[in-house]
Amino acid sequence: MSKAFINHFLLFIVLLVGIILSLSLGSVSIPFQDILKSLFGLSIENSTWDYIIVNYRLPKTITAILIGSGLAVSGLLMQTLFRNPLAGPYVLGLSSGASLGVAFLIMGASLLSGFFGEFLFSKWAIILSASGGSLVVMLAVLSTAQRVKDTMTLLIIGLMVASLTSAIVSVLAYFSSSNELQLYIFWSFGSLGNLSWQEVGILSICWFIGLSFAIFCLKNLNALLLGENYAKSMGVQLKKNRILIIVSTSILAGSATALAGPIAFVGLAVPHLVRQLVPTNDHRILLPSIILGGAILMLFCDIIAQLPGSESTLPINAVTSIFGAPVVIWLLLRKRKLNF
Repeated sequence: MSKAFINHFLLFIVLLVGIILSLSLGSVSIPFQDILKSLFGLSIENSTWDYIIVNYRLPKTITAILIGSGLAVSGLLMQTLFRNPLAGPYVLGLSSGASLGVAFLIMGASLLSGFFGEFLFSKWAIILSASGGSLVVMLAVLSTAQRVKDTMTLLIIGLMVASLTSAIVSVLAYFSSSNELQLYIFWSFGSLGNLSWQEVGILSICWFIGLSFAIFCLKNLNALLLGENYAKSMGVQLKKNRILIIVSTSILAGSATALAGPIAFVGLAVPHLVRQLVPTNDHRILLPSIILGGAILMLFCDIIAQLPGSESTLPINAVTSIFGAPVVIWLLLRKRKLNF
C-alpha cells in the first residue's frame, strides 16, 4: 500500500468527520440519529429539524466542500503557473472584478426605482453582477495571455487590474450612502449558508467544468515546475496551457466568489499545508490531496464561524483569514531563512 494512498485515505476520514460535525453542530441541537434519518429520507418527529437539515445544513456543507476544494485547486494552479508560493486564486484580479461588479450594482441601485430597483437588491442580481465582473476580468486576462510570452508580466498585469478595480470601488464607496456601504460590506464578508439547492447545482456544474480543465493540465503542470524553457522542450504548448490554467482558475474561483462572496487565504494556504502531509511535486498525487484538504479546511472554518450552540455567526472570510494569515507569515519567514 503506497504512502500516497494512505495519506489520501486519512484525509478522506478527516473529511467525513468534518461533514458529520457540519451537519450536527449549529444553533439548534439535533440528535445524530435524526440527522441520519433525515438524510436517508426517513420521517422524524420534529419537522422543523428535517427542514433545517435538508434545506440549510446539507446545502451549506456541500457548498463548503465545493468552494473549499475549488479555491484550493485554483491556488495550486496559480502557484505552479507563476512558480510563486505566494500566488493565490485571486492573483489575476477575479475577486476584485467580482467586487467591482457588486459595487456598481449596490452603490448604483439607488439611481433606479420600482421593479428594477427591487430586482437589483435581490440575491440573483448580486450573483449575476459578481459573475459579470469576474467574466470581464477573465476575458481581459485571457486577451493579455495571448499577447505576452512571460508569465511574470501576466502576474504583474493581474495585480494592476486588481489595484485598479479596488480604486474604483473605493471611489464608489466614498460617494455611497451608509445603507449601501453596509450591504456591500456584508457581501464582502462571504457566506456559505445562503445558497438554495438550485444555486448549489449551478456551483456543482462550474466545479466539475473547472476541475476537468485542471485535470487536463496535470501532465503539463509537472513540466512547468522546471521552468517554461524545459516545458517547451518537452513539447508543452505554453500559450495553450496557460489559457487552460487561467480558464480553470477563473471558473473555479469566479463561481465561488459570485455565489458565496470573496473568501480569502484558502487557495493560498491549502497547497502549502497539504505539501507538509504529502511531500511531493507530482500533481497527479497532489491534486486529490488538495481537493480533500481544501474541503476539510473550509468545513472546519465554517464550523468555527457558526459558533455552535450560539445564534451568532462569524464572517467566513474573517475565519479563513485568521487561519490563512499565519501560513503566509510562515512562508515569508521560511523564504527569508532559506534565502531564495
